Amino acid sequence: MTFQQSSLLQKPTTFQQFIWSPLKYTAQCLYRLLSSTRLRLTPLKPPIRVVCVSDTHNGTPNVPEGDLLIHAGDLTNTGTLKELQAQIIWFSALPHRHKIVVAGNHDTFLDPSSRPTLALEDREGKIDWQGVMYLQCTSTTLAFPDQGRQLKVYGSPLVPLCGGSSFAFQYPRHLDSWTAEIPTDIDILVTHTPPRYHRDISSGSVSASGCAGLLKAIWRIRPLLHVCGHVHANRGTSVLDWDRDQAAYERACGRRMAGFGEILSWRAWKDFVVVLMFGVTKAVTDRIWNSASQASILVNAAMWYDKYGNAENEIQVVLV
Repeated sequence: MTFQQSSLLQKPTTFQQFIWSPLKYTAQCLYRLLSSTRLRLTPLKPPIRVVCVSDTHNGTPNVPEGDLLIHAGDLTNTGTLKELQAQIIWFSALPHRHKIVVAGNHDTFLDPSSRPTLALEDREGKIDWQGVMYLQCTSTTLAFPDQGRQLKVYGSPLVPLCGGSSFAFQYPRHLDSWTAEIPTDIDILVTHTPPRYHRDISSGSVSASGCAGLLKAIWRIRPLLHVCGHVHANRGTSVLDWDRDQAAYERACGRRMAGFGEILSWRAWKDFVVVLMFGVTKAVTDRIWNSASQASILVNAAMWYDKYGNAENEIQVVLV
């Protein structure tokens, strides 16, 4: 395994985050804690079992059963045709009814602008997708006869600038590459990058690794499910509610670190109180009335590898 660790595989310690911005860090922890206590989005019936994976980097982990298998990019380490084809052969042999793949920044061959950085012998050829649906800023509608349902899926490999010219599908961080791209009628969104402030690294002195333009887009779209990867350090599942406490949480995340001087900011305290009050209210009402507000499930499906190339975490499965 030659994949190199970077800031996308690491995040600041708890002590560092608290010292850099104590009120901001506390609001973040409070939001995540209260969100974790709430009911998950109740799937439609009959439910469709979606298996989510990303950042396998040439690995072939054991994959759970399901109806739809999604890979959110970084299938490979160096992005050669040989590596990509090996991953597709493994992926296509899995028994799931539908299989969706998007590329990641390590999948160099798939991006014409980064392909010239490969060795001459690795620049020519064609991938045999073997029935796997590859999405590159495109959408597809999938039928699930057993459930009598359909799902519209949009996939994109785009990532904010994070490396050199060998990295694929990058765009300048200050540009909004999403607002006009994603259809409004999709059920599942698959991107390699996470949205900013959700399942990315965006605390303390670390620049937000997720995309601000993507966050703006999903506020408009609000899909049933959003699958991403890229940021190994924040893999996991979140529920996005598209309400005032989520907005307050995002404002808190975007505030510049100010050390303990932050406690003098009335704006910081206002967002903290909104996160606390709305979060507690939703947690209580969900339990009393056994209901949850309209929400989206966000899955950062990145596989974490140890130095031996083994996956430390189980692949995530959600019902939609």
